[in-house]
Parts: sequence; structure tokens; C-alpha cells
Amino acid sequence: MTFVLTLTCPDRAGLVYAVTRWIAEGGGNILDSQQFTDTSDAEFFLRVHFEHGADVDALRSGFAPVADEHAMDFRIVVAEAPLRTLVLVSKEGHCLNDLLYRQSTGSLPIEIPAVVSNHPDLEKMAAAYETPFHRLTVTPETKAESEAEILRLVDELDVQLVVLARYMQILSDDLCRSLAGRAINIHHSFLPSFKGARPYHQAHDRGVKLIGATAHYVTADLDEGPIIDQGVLRVDHRMTPADLARVGRDVEAQTLSRAVKLHAEARVLRNGPRTVVLD
Repeated sequence: MTFVLTLTCPDRAGLVYAVTRWIAEGGGNILDSQQFTDTSDAEFFLRVHFEHGADVDALRSGFAPVADEHAMDFRIVVAEAPLRTLVLVSKEGHCLNDLLYRQSTGSLPIEIPAVVSNHPDLEKMAAAYETPFHRLTVTPETKAESEAEILRLVDELDVQLVVLARYMQILSDDLCRSLAGRAINIHHSFLPSFKGARPYHQAHDRGVKLIGATAHYVTADLDEGPIIDQGVLRVDHRMTPADLARVGRDVEAQTLSRAVKLHAEARVLRNGPRTVVLD
């Protein structure tokens, strides 16, 4: 079986040696390793993919003394285990379809046990992939109840990641805190950023030459969470708002899937308001 160890800690000499020695002395074998030191704050980041004969609980217990010695914040996960992922959607299906298709072909290391939506529009799409569909009625009066249902599904389905695949509802601060570090959103713009309704019409009116998408972790600060991945395409004056929206949908779907893959493979480490992506 193979595992992924990720860690962050204050930078100092001997960190890589401490980790690799622990793996070797336990009979493990390193398959792949990436590291990075942020010189601005002397913080060290490491991802190691390794083989080992022990189970994951034994590895976590065994590594704890090394982590304590070096003030490491660490995780060890089974590399082969697909990440159980709950997808939230509204009416637009391009991101959902991309995630479901990539999951079905094995190109995304995730398992989608359910799709949740505040509209019925995408129920047939979920059914085509034999994925349960849960309809929520979200109004100002039922918002708290709806968010409680989302958390209930997270617990009941053993969900490890929540993806907002063009889910057009603003999550409450409480829900954002409950899902901190395990919820990803896709934002429809790169630069400049157009907020509110009809963003591609706004982009067309401003004559933009680049459109794109940003995938980021969800925080209480709307669309300002740590960025995981971004995609961008060049456009020109000949494109209508409909053309921009079509191209934008493709960029959104691809960028979100890349971000989900990076997260599912434990390649994204938080660095304050930023991320370190060890790919």
C-alpha cells in the first residue's frame, strides 16, 4: 500500500533527513518527494509519497514523535483511497458534468456519493451517472435548515471534500468555518473581476482580452479564499457575450477539476492566506 505524508513546520536543518530516515527505518520506500521553503517566513513544506507495510493509523502514531520534535503539522493519508466528495450545484451543469465524467473514467481520484442542489435542473444529469440527488429549498427563512442538511450529509456520507460547482448561494460564516480547508469554490473571472449578475456581459462591455477562472478554498470572505488553481484564455473583440460565456464555462470546468485533483492528491498545503502546491 502507498501513502502520502504532508507537513509544514519552521524551517531548520535536518528536516528531510528526519522524515526519510523514519520511512527507511520502518521498512518503507519513497516513491516521490517534493519540498519547498518559503524564505519570507522561514516555513518548510514537504510532500512524500511512499510505500509501507503498516496501516495508516500505525504510521500516524509512529510519526508523531518525529513531528513533535520538529514542531511539524502533518497528515498521512492512503494514496489509493478516493476522496469522498459532495458536490453542490444550482442550475449550470458544466462543472458538475466535468467532475462526474472525470470521476467515472478514473481521471479524478474522488468518489461522489451525492449531489446537492437548490434547483431541480440537474437531477437528470446526476441520475445519468447513478449519483443520488438531494434537492434543497433555500430561502432566507430556510437557509439555516438547508445548511444543517448539508452538514448532515457531510457527516452521514463520510464526506472529506465539498465542491461548490457553480452553487449560487452564499454560505454562512458558520458553515464556512465548519468546512474550513475542505470546501472548494470556482469563481468565474480571472482579471478583471466582475461581480454580480451577467459577468460575461460586463466583461464584453469592458472589452476584456483575457477571461478565466479561479478555484479557491471557501472562507467567510466571499471569493477571497486561498487560491488553488487558475485558468485563463485570450479573447478578442469579435466574441459576443454568449461566446465569452461558452469559453468561460470550459475554463471554469477545467480549472475546478484541476483544483479538486490537486486537493485529492494532497498536493495543496495552506500557507496563511496563500497555498503551496507541490505538484
